[in-house]
Amino acid sequence: MHIKRLIERFLREQDLPPTKFGRLAAGDPRLVLDMRMGREIRPEMELKLRHFISNYGQLVQIQGRKGI
Repeated sequence: MHIKRLIERFLREQDLPPTKFGRLAAGDPRLVLDMRMGREIRPEMELKLRHFISNYGQLVQIQGRKGI
């Protein structure tokens, strides 16, 4: 699945604001907003984002939803 579509679906499923996702996943709160405006993601960043998404459930369990 294309990374932009994957992120949008993840945001909806997790009810996570785009700025919080960007901050947690990449240290960049504008990441998703910039992607929506046409920002292209490099392969290294795409791997980082996919890794974050695939491990998010474990992160929530460890830290609790409020602590993230």
